This record gives sequence, structure tokens and C-alpha cells, in this order.
Amino acid sequence: MKTKLLIEQHFHGCFGIDFNKAAIDDVLFLSKEILKYGIGGIFPTIVTDTVKNTKRAVWTIKEAAKLQTPGMAKILGVHLEGIFLNPEKKGIHNPEHFLVPSVDNFRLIEDDFIKIVTMAPELDEGLIDYLNTKGVKVQAGHCVGGDLRGCSGTTHTFNAMSGISHRGKSTSLSALIDDDLYSEIIADGVHVSDDALKLFFKAKPKNKVLLISDCLPCTKSNLKEFVFADETVYYDGFKATSKEGTIAGSTTLLPDIIKRLNSVGLFKPEFIDNPYHYHNIDIPGSIEWDDEFNIKNITL
Repeated sequence: MKTKLLIEQHFHGCFGIDFNKAAIDDVLFLSKEILKYGIGGIFPTIVTDTVKNTKRAVWTIKEAAKLQTPGMAKILGVHLEGIFLNPEKKGIHNPEHFLVPSVDNFRLIEDDFIKIVTMAPELDEGLIDYLNTKGVKVQAGHCVGGDLRGCSGTTHTFNAMSGISHRGKSTSLSALIDDDLYSEIIADGVHVSDDALKLFFKAKPKNKVLLISDCLPCTKSNLKEFVFADETVYYDGFKATSKEGTIAGSTTLLPDIIKRLNSVGLFKPEFIDNPYHYHNIDIPGSIEWDDEFNIKNITL
């Protein structure tokens, strides 16, 4: 089977590299190495940090994008997952750095290379409308609200959001029943159970599913202990958690997630096309897969 190259719109690093701390050369190295895994486009994702460090990370990624050469996964923009989140669903993020999602606060870190913003819509003070006028994708995540008006999608659905409720609204329920919303899902076998995945794939139109890894710097590296989002994270070879047991993110790249989904009968090749439509982009190249969804060949 042949498909387009993969697009990764939500990941924090790999090969030992953390986008919040990376230098330009680190980002360029990662973009070259990750192409070997069939990932042709990336949105480096910034976790909650200080305003100063966030600005530095966005600048670094933007400068790296200007220096890219053939043979690298195209850096498509920054996914800002942080600062404008709800402390009730903070996950691994440090709430000391959280800001009210307002236009004035966004302008503290604003850059035209930020293409996706994850935020808590229930705390919004005008930021959603502002981001929509700028063409930035607004995704509901690390939140509890069920009113997702103005949002383009949901971030790592089920994780760090209010769960399905049979009374009233919730973020997860709204994500499942709104056929216009694109919804991210981490199908690594750790973040979401297979039964919940079955529900997700039954409820969502297949053209609105966004497979993501949400992977961490330890992915495809020898790191077993590292600092991420101001927390010491421990990787045991299966999952990465804080000392208290909070899952910090995935440790699996997209092609491995696709292989796993296929093994449990939940993968649809159409999922690979969805980020192209969501972001209205086109990247040349293709992947040839074998029957078990191992990558046989990558054509650029």
C-alpha cells in the first residue's frame, strides 16, 4: 500500500531533543532524522513555559525552518500547547506559567509562525476570535468546557479534558458529536484504551481524525530520566511519567502508532490524508507499506 508522507502536528521532540530547549542545529537534525520514519511535515510543539523561554523556542524553530535543505521534514509552524490552559486539567504542565487566554497575553509571545494554539475555551477572554481572524487553528485541550464554538479541533482527545458525561456538556462529548471538529488522538496503547479508541473511531467521521504521537524527547533515544515542563520525567521503556505518576506524553512515533492501530483493526489509510486537508498543505513524497504496516520504502 502507498500513502502520502505523514504529518506530525503534535510532538515535543525525539532523539533526545526537546523543542522547548533546542538550538537551531538540534531542530534541523531532528527534521532530517524524522524523515527517515516517513514523517514529511512537522509542527514542533511547545509545552508551557515562561514567556521568555516560549519566545526563544518559537524563534529558534522559525529560524531553523528558514535554513532547511532537501531531505528534511518540512517545518510547517509551531503548535503552542501551553500557557492558556485550565489548571484543573494541567497534566504535566506547570501552572505557575499559565496566563488568562486574552489577546493582550497572547501578544506577549505572538509570532506568525504559531499555527496551532491549544487552550481552554471556557477561560477565553477574546483570544479565540482573535486567533480565528489570524488564521490560527484553535484547539480545545487541557480544559473542562463543552462549548467549543470557534475551535477548529480538540487536542489529544480524552486526555487532559473533561470526560464523557450523560448529563450536560463536556469537552470529550462535544469532540465526539461535533462532525465539523477535527480531533487529535494518541493511539499508542497507553493514553487511550482500545475500547475508548473504538468509540472514538465510531463517533468521529474518518476524515476528521488526526493521529498524533505527542511524543517526548526520550523517543528513539537512550534517555531514561530527563526534565520536561519543569518536572523530572522517568521513562521505563513503556511509558514516561512524573514522580507522581502523571503521564507526560507518548514515547512512540507515528509510524509505530499506525502499525499498532492496524494490528487491532482500527487503522484507516484515509487518516494519513487528514492533516493535509486540515492545514490546506501539500508535501510531495510517499510511503510504501507492507501488509503489517512496516515501512518498505520512502519516496521524496
